[in-house]
Amino acid sequence: MRHYFLLVAGLFSFHFVFGQTTIHRDPQIEKMLSEVSKDSLESYIRKMVSFGTRNTLSTQTDPKRGIGAARNWVLYKFNEFAKQSNGRLTAIIDTTTLQKDGRRVDTTLLLGNVVGTLKGTDPNDNRLFIISGHLDNMRTNVMDRTGDAPGANDDASGVAALLECARIMSKQSFPATILFVAFSGEEQGLLGANYMSEKARKANWNIEAVLNNDIMGSNNSNETNIINNTKIRVFSEAFSVQDTGKVALGIRSLGLENDGKARQLARYVKEIGERYVDNLEVMMIYRNDRFLRGGDHTPFVNRGYAAVRITEMNENYYHQHQDVRIENGIQYGDLVEFMDFEYLRKNTCMNLANLANMAKAPSMPQEVKVETKKLTNLTNLYWKAPVSGKVKGYYILIRETTSAVWQKKIFCTDTKADIPYSKDNYFFAVQSVNEEGNESLPVVPSPAGR
Repeated sequence: MRHYFLLVAGLFSFHFVFGQTTIHRDPQIEKMLSEVSKDSLESYIRKMVSFGTRNTLSTQTDPKRGIGAARNWVLYKFNEFAKQSNGRLTAIIDTTTLQKDGRRVDTTLLLGNVVGTLKGTDPNDNRLFIISGHLDNMRTNVMDRTGDAPGANDDASGVAALLECARIMSKQSFPATILFVAFSGEEQGLLGANYMSEKARKANWNIEAVLNNDIMGSNNSNETNIINNTKIRVFSEAFSVQDTGKVALGIRSLGLENDGKARQLARYVKEIGERYVDNLEVMMIYRNDRFLRGGDHTPFVNRGYAAVRITEMNENYYHQHQDVRIENGIQYGDLVEFMDFEYLRKNTCMNLANLANMAKAPSMPQEVKVETKKLTNLTNLYWKAPVSGKVKGYYILIRETTSAVWQKKIFCTDTKADIPYSKDNYFFAVQSVNEEGNESLPVVPSPAGR
């Protein structure tokens, strides 16, 4: 009995610590967010629109028009930012040759993703965090490689966000490595993302999170005519297609259908995004993507990585995949005039805050377990320290089984804890945390002995 009351007393003190940390913002991250400029974002988008078309099948030899000119410009911007990075930021166009597929590739194609790599400073930390958008775009006919297609929002907005993150973050150092990726071939069938995710899997890259930004800079919808720049959606898959057999049985038996890697990342994106960005609500959508659509996060999810799609709350289909025209008094086309650059600034800040918090944090705790060999009303958790990063302690996360988000955060410095919440009634996870309060992604415990 005495043990129980001591534990509860300790728990109250933990709640007090939590009450302080929920309003804590890392000063380094806050400074970076203050540098995000809507003018810079607008300049990037206007430049990308100026290439006329960025269709994946368009010319790669014209210096001023087409996908070749566009990706060379993104490479130029990365190299420009690299000058302020003390050698940490490098950039390449990562290419592969594709053959005709009888669908959306009708010729031999040199596909190129533009990749900026901000190398981590800790040689023992092999984690990779990716922010992405797709450089290519399309007209009404996805095979139309010659007609003008502005593509201001789809997806110059996503590329602009990653460029602005690269500009600001290249001046800072992080223990883990960050990749800024402008994919090609998204509209032709997620070609660039498939190429990179397969390459990553074969090379055993330790990708902990992919933030894919696609259509995230406009604030209004057709039909419903909603105008709102205070909400952003994050789409997440419940679990990967690789989660089959015993893994799927474990998910079912433990009730963890809502706790896959992508879903945990979505919760993290919501918490950190709302912590740092005022007047922005991150809406978790329990789907991998919208109906009839797809995005570059999907190939990563399908290969077992934590990846989510970030998309504006209200889409206007007059301005997506449309030839520029006026028809029945309606302006069609993905034009710059339909962008909301203040909204894009907030969404870029949300990405930057998450990237910085993850890349600064220690790696995730290892071998997180919950004791299930006996009947108890206390929940016994234990784990091992992370493989990289300086740890101040750990957060134990708690939520009711019907809750979308973590509801309680308990700080401890040990690698074990007895919590007066029944394992039958709640879900738990553990995060590593450093002195600055940067948290790793959470790890859901597995039953001890399994």
